[in-house]
Amino acid sequence: QVQLVESGGGLVQPGGSLRLSCAASGSIFSINDMGWYRQTPGLQRDLVARITSWGSANYADSVKGRFTISRDNDMKEVYLQMNSLKPEDTAVYYCYMDVDPGPPASVYDYWGQGTQVSVSS
Repeated sequence: QVQLVESGGGLVQPGGSLRLSCAASGSIFSINDMGWYRQTPGLQRDLVARITSWGSANYADSVKGRFTISRDNDMKEVYLQMNSLKPEDTAVYYCYMDVDPGPPASVYDYWGQGTQVSVSS
């Protein structure tokens, strides 16, 4: 059983910053990709940022230059530093991890419970 627990969401004014964290626990042999998605009501869940096990990152065009994803493999955590926040960044943010529990189990994507980020004056 693997669990992801997110923290760091909240209300911030436009131009402000927030840092999201996501920690994994449970039966984990290794973790491949980690990342963050976000979702607003009535819309699909969209990729915000993804980082590979060797640290290569890619971002949605809408957040490039403002958001930074990082990971700590020893702590089994992924982070999202969000700067210069805009009202359109308002959403529920979900972390995910592509977890290898070790044989005989298969690699599987696990998701956090979601954390609300609201950007408003």
